Amino acid sequence: MITGVWKGRINRQKVEVKIIQKGDSLTGTSYYYESASHYRRYSIKGYFDPGTNEAIWWDDQLLEEKAGRFSVSSPGKMPLLARADFNCPGGSKMMLDGKATRRDDENDPKGQVDLDKAGNTDFADEWDYIIDNYMVGGNDPYLIDSIAALASQPVVSPPPVVTAPVRQAPPLVSAPVVINEDPVRKTSSVPGPKPDPKPVIVQSKPEPIPVVLPTIEEKFSSRQKVFIKEIPVAGDSVELRFYDNAEIDGDSISLFLNNKLLYQHIRLAAGAWTIKLAVSDLAQDNELVMVAENMGSIPPNTSYMVAIVNGVKQDAYLASTEGSSAMIRLVKKSP
Repeated sequence: MITGVWKGRINRQKVEVKIIQKGDSLTGTSYYYESASHYRRYSIKGYFDPGTNEAIWWDDQLLEEKAGRFSVSSPGKMPLLARADFNCPGGSKMMLDGKATRRDDENDPKGQVDLDKAGNTDFADEWDYIIDNYMVGGNDPYLIDSIAALASQPVVSPPPVVTAPVRQAPPLVSAPVVINEDPVRKTSSVPGPKPDPKPVIVQSKPEPIPVVLPTIEEKFSSRQKVFIKEIPVAGDSVELRFYDNAEIDGDSISLFLNNKLLYQHIRLAAGAWTIKLAVSDLAQDNELVMVAENMGSIPPNTSYMVAIVNGVKQDAYLASTEGSSAMIRLVKKSP
């Protein structure tokens, strides 16, 4: 996946870029930095071309800048546009290599793009939740748009504190005694209590509201089950193979057997994800339900399933959405 944390250099500047893919579009944030206390942060926009494996993104809006106390450089002063090839040379290494230009003038080259995918971040922000949970619901387009709206608010430094000058209190003067017409009664004019000063209201930046995603059990119970096919089973075991039915786009599913969670976080790919069920452990009539954990980058979540019973193959096309789950029946043959 191109979604994740990328570290390296752009235009000879140290940079950390958090890229989040939503369909063909890219969003996230970029940090040009000299240190943890000296950086500029931009929101980014862009797109990804799966045909050429090219990612294009640009610094969209300046969100935050912090200056180090003794720093002389100015990282990220100029917003840039990057064009980079997404390469996976082997193992777990992933790279983005290309060139950068001035954002507002692509004919003005500004050096190389040299980024490696990293497993951690040096700048914690709102996008960390999406990246950490991307394969288990974090790639939901509505959730990504919500975080983007939250993360696009520029961080304003608090105004300086102004202290009012201290005024010297006047010397105390005894209050005069007032004698009424009635010589027996005497009253004194005593000043009443002073009103309390108005409270000073200090506005602080609101804390982000945590996003609570439904559990897979809640998704299973709330979605309609759509019957797809009945498959007779016999012998010792039934083998089930699951593939991504369309473009490999990060689909992830869970399987429930007779209302109980069987497996979860199954990532569909071109290669088969295989399980075997002992026929002796099955009831006479069984419901196997596929629940979409996410929609991938190309909804809906689709799976191609192959069932092998006594060497005979049967297949089924399963599709799950935010409102429905695909269900097949595994029915034991009568002896």
